[in-house]
Amino acid sequence: MTCGSVDDGKSTLIGRLLVDSKSVLQDQLAGVQRSGETDLALLTDGLSAEREQGITIDVAYRYFSTAKRKFIIGDAPGHEQYTRNMVTAASGADAAVVLVDATKLPWAAEVGDGEVVKSELLAQTRRHMLLAHLLRVQSIVVAVNKLDAIDDAQLAFERISGALNEFAAAAGVRIAAIVPISALKGWNVAGRHQDGSAGWAGYEGPSLLELLEGLPVTAQDESVPFAFPVQWVEKFSGSNDTTQGRRIFWGRVASGHVEPGQRIAILPGNQHATVARVLTHTRQDQAVHAGHSAGIVLDREVDVSRGDWLLAPDAFEPQREIRATVAWLDDEPLVAGRAYWALQGHRWVKARVARIAHRLNITTLEAEDAAELPPNAIGEVVLALQQPLAVRPFAESRALGSLVLVDTASHRTCAAVLVRAQGVGNASA
Repeated sequence: MTCGSVDDGKSTLIGRLLVDSKSVLQDQLAGVQRSGETDLALLTDGLSAEREQGITIDVAYRYFSTAKRKFIIGDAPGHEQYTRNMVTAASGADAAVVLVDATKLPWAAEVGDGEVVKSELLAQTRRHMLLAHLLRVQSIVVAVNKLDAIDDAQLAFERISGALNEFAAAAGVRIAAIVPISALKGWNVAGRHQDGSAGWAGYEGPSLLELLEGLPVTAQDESVPFAFPVQWVEKFSGSNDTTQGRRIFWGRVASGHVEPGQRIAILPGNQHATVARVLTHTRQDQAVHAGHSAGIVLDREVDVSRGDWLLAPDAFEPQREIRATVAWLDDEPLVAGRAYWALQGHRWVKARVARIAHRLNITTLEAEDAAELPPNAIGEVVLALQQPLAVRPFAESRALGSLVLVDTASHRTCAAVLVRAQGVGNASA
């Protein structure tokens, strides 16, 4: 995914990657002309409102490939009011390219006897880096853009890189690389500087595309015990085979693996059964690991419906209270005492905000007391659940440690919830 503040050049960067990787046809290029010039941003900004206003509103996904790797790239909007769209893109990303517009930062300012004014990052840049880190995006690359418009590109890159590293160290964010680029001219994007030489802006490393080709793919949660959210129940009751159940439970293995003969527990209900068959998505009998779709047949008939979980026995202690980090996405503030629908996997339960522990100040990175969380804020809350859920900290498992809060009246998605701890008190839903 690409992210960052408004007008930092995210859509233009993706357009440049598409053009330089030869993933755009000539007639497509002809359709993105403005005043006789090619507007690369129009290759991703396809909504009429986006083209009229010159901004990105919704996440746009584009596909391209090189000789080494295939890519799906999501263009996330930079406006604060569309932070929820950025969270959507980050939740499934293996890597994030955070763009920084060098022309917006006071990198060149000096006062007194050569004393340098520190280059402060924009608030949305900080917010997007924090959210990408919180959502376990494995690789975060920062691209310092528009350095072609600056006289002393090397000095600007050095000072902005210093500000980025300082913020990352304070926030606990690991930056894989910082690259100077010009998305408009293509410098350091797919190739080198216009004259083919390295060392522009004092940078001797690989181009952005070369970096992306070498980044690791996010590993699946194999180390966590088996967990499987049931998405669909297929009936084949016409079978006369009574040695096993006559329903197939389909879904994607969230963690661990599943194979025939394995004992499982069912949540809710705490029933136990043995796996009789495991089918792949092509209906082949084979063990299935985390991240892949499976159909599971049990050794007996058990009441299992969409939204139930099949779990490794005794590996999870269902919780009715959790402490979690919340990225608040609704237009109305979050206040303690309100009830929402919480979605984990395909299971819906009622959840009440027992209390707000604190709010994160994205400028100072300090935890502040708060009576509410305004739109796009990040904070920590305690949730009381009406029914128990099998959860793990998000740092251990993306699937078991993530929930979504939905407004019970308007059905708006209100928050992305990342579990931090389990069983933190005695609140009840």
